[in-house]
Amino acid sequence: MSTTTKIQIDTKTFIRFWLVIIGFAAAGYLLVKASFGLMIIGAALFFALAISPLIKRLASIFPSKSRNFAIALAYIIVVGFIIAFVAIVFPTIINESIRFLGNLPSIIGNATDDVSFINKFGNSIGVENLQAQIMQAVSSFSNTYMKDLGGILTNSITSISNGIAVLILSLVLAFFMLTEGPSIIKQFWNNFHPTDNVKRTKAVVHKLAETVSQYVSSAVTVGLINACATAVSVFIICLIFGIAPGFAFPFGLITGVFSLIPMFGSFIGGAIVSLLLGFNAFGAGIAFLIYTIVYLQIESNVISPKIQGKGMKLPALVILSAVTIGVYTFGLVGAIISIPIAGCIKILIEEYAADLMDDGKLNGSNIKTPEKKTEKNEDKKLIAKAE
Repeated sequence: MSTTTKIQIDTKTFIRFWLVIIGFAAAGYLLVKASFGLMIIGAALFFALAISPLIKRLASIFPSKSRNFAIALAYIIVVGFIIAFVAIVFPTIINESIRFLGNLPSIIGNATDDVSFINKFGNSIGVENLQAQIMQAVSSFSNTYMKDLGGILTNSITSISNGIAVLILSLVLAFFMLTEGPSIIKQFWNNFHPTDNVKRTKAVVHKLAETVSQYVSSAVTVGLINACATAVSVFIICLIFGIAPGFAFPFGLITGVFSLIPMFGSFIGGAIVSLLLGFNAFGAGIAFLIYTIVYLQIESNVISPKIQGKGMKLPALVILSAVTIGVYTFGLVGAIISIPIAGCIKILIEEYAADLMDDGKLNGSNIKTPEKKTEKNEDKKLIAKAE
């Protein structure tokens, strides 16, 4: 005996179902197409939050307390730094690399003039005059690279031009976010009744913004200390090894900027400077590499804990995972913004996890867990500031 079940679906339900599917597909397609624009908007928002502490500090210094004047002055400082970095660091790296490649055959030739064991080793394996063949290969590589240098520079200039255009657009968007953003946010919150949930949400949003601002300001402070220490060290090393001391400032900028990259940035910047110093004097490169290793120990154990405190209290595993995802998703920019984003996610989990565990919905009125006195006072201050 067999039974059959008929499922009847009316036309309206069928049409609604497919309209929902098509709507989700269209939304996903539009998000993919607009992903680059959304990334620019996100970068502008991150930049606006990052320089907010600088704007507040500048506004508090001047008697007029003008926020717009502080924004303009902050932009002059930031844009001036970017122009100085591009105008000083990039030509230095390019010139040193070209000079090193041009002198590479003579450097290797001078280093191997008295090394007779190379030819002996070549004879033992059936290769005559191995030293001359090595020199010929090095010279060929150097000449080939120098010939292709024009094309490499052209492609690099094109990429840099596109990057500058994106940077200018991000700076303009961030400027409008800083000038018009507060009034827009105020109008947005005025559309809601001042219930406990709304007040709590405003406090959480303010806390997220403060987290990004505090992280970036502390990271920039650590980077400035790294840059100054590098400049002084490079200046001393250049005097010892007879190198032009003018490298101190650009090399300091390199390590200062790379230190903004979490975990590995300071070492990468130090390795680049060591390599560039090694182009001039091998001993200078080794000396700065030793300095970098020593300084990184001081930075990680003394400087960063003093300036950043306990930070966002993220475990090392979470930080490394966030940086890895950020690097493979958005490249260098992703590495910089990964930790603040992870800190914001941590705040959202701390604020709303109890609600979700209790009744499965975001409801701030059902939290009864005890908190420390200092945490209560901090929450009250955040809610008062958000209002």
